[in-house]
Amino acid sequence: MSTFDGSGIDKVLQAAVDNRAVPHVAAIAADRDGVFYEGAAGERVTGSGEPVSTSTHFRIMSMTKMVATTAALQQVEQGTLDLAAPVEEYVPEFGQLQVLDGWDGDTPRLRAPASRATVKHLVTHTSGLTYWFWNADMARYESTTGLPNVVPGDMAAFGAPLVADPGTRFEYGINTDWLGRVVEAVAGTTLDVVVKDHITGPLGMDDTMFALDDARQGNKTPVHAKGEDGQWASIGNVLPDDPSWWAGGHGLHSTPRDYIRFERALLRGGELDGARILRQETVDAAFSDQLDGAPFPTEIATADPATTDTLHLGPGWTWGYGLLLNTSDVPGRRRAWSGAWAGLFNTHFWIDRTTGICASIYTNSLPFITEHEAWKLYGDFEEALYAAM
Repeated sequence: MSTFDGSGIDKVLQAAVDNRAVPHVAAIAADRDGVFYEGAAGERVTGSGEPVSTSTHFRIMSMTKMVATTAALQQVEQGTLDLAAPVEEYVPEFGQLQVLDGWDGDTPRLRAPASRATVKHLVTHTSGLTYWFWNADMARYESTTGLPNVVPGDMAAFGAPLVADPGTRFEYGINTDWLGRVVEAVAGTTLDVVVKDHITGPLGMDDTMFALDDARQGNKTPVHAKGEDGQWASIGNVLPDDPSWWAGGHGLHSTPRDYIRFERALLRGGELDGARILRQETVDAAFSDQLDGAPFPTEIATADPATTDTLHLGPGWTWGYGLLLNTSDVPGRRRAWSGAWAGLFNTHFWIDRTTGICASIYTNSLPFITEHEAWKLYGDFEEALYAAM
């Protein structure tokens, strides 16, 4: 794509910053052979005068999930992990979890799950685990019992109950944090080491890591939020840089230039520059419906508006291994069976294997989605990219 004209995309990014839809934005797109678009607008820290770029470090939050899922799928390929096995075979504490089945006044009512959650249930978010920001019962449970959510990095968060029986529905939640612990159990080392040795190292993603070193800390964008005056301002790092466990669900920092290498490896069937991280058939399975008949929600209502808006997806979506999949073409945008996901601080990626491209767009801001701001920019970027091709 040597003749690619990205000027229309540049305008979309700059307009979003000018309109205060986002504090800043960096975006990147690539095909099998390499990056063909990079653009950015705004400042790394609002008011700093320093521009954001595709080499800036972002907390990618739930874009970590596909990396951790890849680490698990590598163990499946090696024969050390069985997707059909109960989670408790690898991490026995999982077997103690119960289902939150309602309330007696302010007392949570708990019962045993009807079946045992498998490792595949973790990969597909069908174990019954959830997040507080998209489940009012869990928000209430955490506030009533004082149980911390997963963000502060306290191991106590793993005491959160299920909110549905395993296999009955898609419920987005802390599944991939548990999956990271499963990977640690079978690999015999910590998740940061597994990811570096088998994914980011082989792919040359030297700027992608759980804990940034001092040199990279100075290149990181803090999380931004809007004040009452409508102006964006830094609210700091929000997450600790020294948690007591490495979160497979949200723990990584990366740069747009680094993460696009991971996307390209998946686009190319599991290989990049001679380094193979997954077999072609494993990647194909990741881009296939893996819900085993469990329904996928058309929307997920917010239970914490300061953290996220309601996610309005509409019909025609499902889930593979770590990826949101659209089952039909999106007009003017991605083709059917593209794989995608996002991070809570408004980072997004998608991989369109039919068109042969992958792309991602980054800000670090809250709340997530903000339908007429960050979410609209994401769609505008995607439309401008496909229009330019």
